[in-house]
Amino acid sequence: MADAKYVAYVSTYTRGDNLGIKIFDVDMEKGRFYLKNEVEITNSSYLTLSKNNKYLYSITDTGVEAYEILKNGDLKTLNHAGINGMRGSYLSTDYADKFLFVGSYHDGKLTVLKLNEDGSIGRITDELYHRGMGSIADRSFRAHIVCTKMTRDNKYLLVADSGLDHTNVYRLDHRNGTVKQVDVIRSEPDSAPRHIKISRDGRFVYIVHEMKNFITVHSYKEEKGLPYFEKVQTISTLNNYTSGNAAASALNFSMDYKYLISSNAGDNSVVIFNRDEETGLLSKILCLPISGSYPKDAMLFPDNKHLVSLNHESNTMTFFNVDIEKGTLAMCAKEIQVGEPNCVIFYKLAE
Repeated sequence: MADAKYVAYVSTYTRGDNLGIKIFDVDMEKGRFYLKNEVEITNSSYLTLSKNNKYLYSITDTGVEAYEILKNGDLKTLNHAGINGMRGSYLSTDYADKFLFVGSYHDGKLTVLKLNEDGSIGRITDELYHRGMGSIADRSFRAHIVCTKMTRDNKYLLVADSGLDHTNVYRLDHRNGTVKQVDVIRSEPDSAPRHIKISRDGRFVYIVHEMKNFITVHSYKEEKGLPYFEKVQTISTLNNYTSGNAAASALNFSMDYKYLISSNAGDNSVVIFNRDEETGLLSKILCLPISGSYPKDAMLFPDNKHLVSLNHESNTMTFFNVDIEKGTLAMCAKEIQVGEPNCVIFYKLAE
């Protein structure tokens, strides 16, 4: 791990220069980033890696962009594809890298696109709109798709909708690239499910809820061709003494899947959980401030000894030493100015 070299991809909203993806060299020893390159793209709200780690995909104003990852971590543009709707907010691939799923907050639309063998994005194979009414007029008057994530067995697509307060479960037709709803994971009213992560062995699903600041843990199995999800835990992302008006945001596994990281806007804190591999249950290690405003994403470095917080409203990234055993954070580097950062991905370079 100490000898491995990493870059970090950071997606940002753009104001004028349109350099929406920042590429940083990662200093693992000091726990900080150094700007390496920038990629011209408008309003890169979310990034995802292909499962074979060869390609990077990004949301942009007019659809989605595909990039080949070069040996030094730089990005080579492959192509652009439209999504026949309002701009997306989240994207992910299936585990065979044959399809790209794009969810849109603004119009509640799910778009499925074919991926070509060279990593480029092909035609739309399916598209559908979530319908329904939530209970809070200013947030839930229509559907808001905020996350799309395949189960590890590559059978079902989970689509979180913060407007409708549930996660739709779709069966993927791998031949045609179409989806059919077969189940729903219901959340508490007005809880706003936001992001989904799935354990490495595929047995547990984790959903962070923005408005009520908690994570639900669900066991997953398939029986007789149908998915079954059972909620086994609900755990707060906040301390007991927190102030009001907090909103949960990030959800990331550490690279070894031992820890789960989330964050809280308003409270401006990051929370790290230990994860029991056998039961899937979470236990809180720390919940501490991040020295910035609206930590939209937060991630442990690959060594689990440092952490970066992307502070969307203060336009900064802040860096910390992490002591998992003691449950402490200590700022370890000067903050970096980045305009409205959205998400971060660590990428290991080839030897």
